[in-house]
Amino acid sequence: MKKLIVAFAILISSLSFAQKGERQKMTPEQRVEKQLQHMTTTLSLSEKQQGEVKAILLEQSKKREAKKAEMKAARERGEELTDQQRAEMKKKMIDEQLEMKTKMKKILTEDQLKKMKESRMARGKEMGEQRRAGKKRTEKTPEAK
Repeated sequence: MKKLIVAFAILISSLSFAQKGERQKMTPEQRVEKQLQHMTTTLSLSEKQQGEVKAILLEQSKKREAKKAEMKAARERGEELTDQQRAEMKKKMIDEQLEMKTKMKKILTEDQLKKMKESRMARGKEMGEQRRAGKKRTEKTPEAK
């Protein structure tokens, strides 16, 4: 009986550990829905705002997926980006972010924009802390050196 309980405990712990390591693979449409749902609850979006924001998010997602496919194809061909290409990509990405901000300013209220900015800053801070924690772990492991 004890062996059965121990085996069951090991099985449960290994299953929960395996789930933490896996990332959910979602389609672009699923990611947009999840992001829209989060924005709706966080910013209290109206039905009209939800429709307009969803259109912007879908457009952004399609651009991102196209760029991702383009980069993957280039890697498969063995091509690497030059410094100039990297700089152009970075500039284009910043331009697209500014374009999205401009569109969002037309849809959201001042209060909603303020909440969105605060939410993004908090998330950025959280991600930075996770990155720093990850670096500390890899620095300690001999395999990473």
